[in-house]
Amino acid sequence: MSVPVVLAGARGHGRWHLDNIRGLQARGVVRLAGICELTPLTGAEIPDGLGAPEQSADLGALLDATGARIAVICTPIPTHTELALTAAARGAHLLLEKPPAPSYAEFRRMADGVAEAGVACQIGFQSLGSHAVPAIRRLIAEGAIGRIAGVGAAGAWARDEAYYRRAAWAGRRRLNGADVVDGVLTNPLAHAVATALALLGTTRAEDVTGIETELLRANAIESDDTSCVRVHTPRGPVTVAATLCAEHPGEPYVLVHGDAGRITFWYKQDRVLLQRTGHGPEETEYGRTDLLENLAGHLEHGTGLLVPPEDTGAFMRVVEAIRTAPDPAPLPDTAWRLLPDERRRIVPGVDGLVAAAADTLALYSELGASWALPNEVSP
Repeated sequence: MSVPVVLAGARGHGRWHLDNIRGLQARGVVRLAGICELTPLTGAEIPDGLGAPEQSADLGALLDATGARIAVICTPIPTHTELALTAAARGAHLLLEKPPAPSYAEFRRMADGVAEAGVACQIGFQSLGSHAVPAIRRLIAEGAIGRIAGVGAAGAWARDEAYYRRAAWAGRRRLNGADVVDGVLTNPLAHAVATALALLGTTRAEDVTGIETELLRANAIESDDTSCVRVHTPRGPVTVAATLCAEHPGEPYVLVHGDAGRITFWYKQDRVLLQRTGHGPEETEYGRTDLLENLAGHLEHGTGLLVPPEDTGAFMRVVEAIRTAPDPAPLPDTAWRLLPDERRRIVPGVDGLVAAAADTLALYSELGASWALPNEVSP
């Protein structure tokens, strides 16, 4: 029997979830029982093959009416905790979009409440469903690239100015007194942070011993769009550099450094390049397990969850460090320029800096960026 699902937040990124649910429904894995949106979707907005699911602006009432066993929550970041607890109180299991919460306190309230309710929760870091993740961890454990020096990650993406006008919370650190923390490292390139921590095997909150941040912005927003972070762990440092102001946007990647080689993982493509002393380069493409399918398998067959809340604790420590750091510094006018045809701001030279940070595990200020400020250190 397919597992009945309710989707909360079906516009914006929620459209991806609608398409994903359609694919799983066609295979008999799940069935879309309801959609929770403030304004109901029109028939044209619901992909073919999903029928006419019930709709309501009240998630609790919708779960009661449909008896759905899973709630997929893809709503604004500040609403995640309350909606997750609403679903958990009704016995609904959860696929909760990343970032799971805007602060560590809210994350703990959500995770503890879900555990107390006895429901399963999967955090939506889709890259952690890649079969490349356990494969890379096996290579590391086998010593394929020698002693690990650390992990770097690079994300050079582009977002136009309209991206920050798509919703009231976009690009905000706070909204109406509530934390949002919608920055480049905590939302659009959050996968780079979470994946880098996962490859090193340092995903839990207690794995983090210190965090350094450099948060900047070229756009006229509250939050950061060009930033880097270095997470200290007992297994080595994790440095992630990211921007939404790339000159030439490219695929983000994670780079594992060993004293006898390196592993590059383009996590959106499930593609891995192994380079090691005494061998030619080896490139492999891996499959991926969908996180909603994995959650349904957990409920039906006892399959282990791929991304339970506790395995995002280290990521949430990074979110907390960014939340409590000084507000991102605006880049000087001389450090960025507008591409009029694309209506987006670029930071000349940032693509190379992002790559260099991943390659050397250094922060922007240590790489000599004229606009970088001394880093902020969090315990």
